[in-house]
Amino acid sequence: MIRHLTILVAAASPLAAEPFLDWPVDCTPGLTCFIEDYVDNDPGQGAKDFTCGLNTRDAHKGTDIALFSFDDVARGVSVRAAADGVVRRTRDEMPDDRLMRGVTDQTACGNAVLIAHGNGYETLYCHLRLGSVTVAPGQTVAAGDPLGLIGLSGQTTHPHLHMTVYRNGAVVDPFRPEATGSCGGLAQATLWTDPPVYHRTLLRLAGFSDGVPDYDALRGGTARRDVLRPDQPMVVYAEAGYAEHGDVITLTATGPEGEVFRQTRVMTNPRASQLPAFGKRAPDGGWPAGEYLGQITLTRDGQIIANRWAHVTVE
Repeated sequence: MIRHLTILVAAASPLAAEPFLDWPVDCTPGLTCFIEDYVDNDPGQGAKDFTCGLNTRDAHKGTDIALFSFDDVARGVSVRAAADGVVRRTRDEMPDDRLMRGVTDQTACGNAVLIAHGNGYETLYCHLRLGSVTVAPGQTVAAGDPLGLIGLSGQTTHPHLHMTVYRNGAVVDPFRPEATGSCGGLAQATLWTDPPVYHRTLLRLAGFSDGVPDYDALRGGTARRDVLRPDQPMVVYAEAGYAEHGDVITLTATGPEGEVFRQTRVMTNPRASQLPAFGKRAPDGGWPAGEYLGQITLTRDGQIIANRWAHVTVE
């Protein structure tokens, strides 16, 4: 058990960046999970993924593999070692709390496992479910061995695995290992044995509001409401970028009494950026008090390629 996951790596020269990482989650991309965010390869204050796309956040240091349902946390989705190695550190003491109460910079990773791979690389697996870690420091693991379950521990508002790859203590983008910190096309070396499909399309800036926001409010951060009164309208929104003709977007909201609304639309002649939103006026007597969860999902040819969550409290 550790209080902090401090990275201490020997200064040995790494091997050439040959593929050695397997998919680390017991899920199927596009059906039960997807890559939500990649490593930020913009060295400044902007955010660019390895292709120079926008599927990342400023200073994001890992690959986020997200689930589509909060129910999956209770059912249990296994996190697996991406490669052979030796467990260096573990943490398994933090609660699963999407409100992130008590989380600090030192505990943002939540319950976690750190593995050294003997080739100058290490992998760190974050946000595991409390009580689910199945390995201990010093234990040898093989690629595919279970490490724990995806949870809601640390700095996260929704169920996902954050996996960071290190080489001699420095963050490496597994999609662009020899040129991390820059971006380019898809034809780059990768550390993945079976590289996941990349979708340029994105969803971001999802939230709840009391009306349909405009772009200035969306990007200025004034659209989002963390709290709504019982008599206010309830709207779920997001920014969708680079969708394709025929993509399907679904917006839903659920609350203490179940589903509040669901709207599905086929995107025709989509623009580089658009702002899907849907909502309802408050019912007679107002919204029941409590927590509400919004979900915005983008589907292409039956595959889920992007998903975002939103939260609001009715008081």
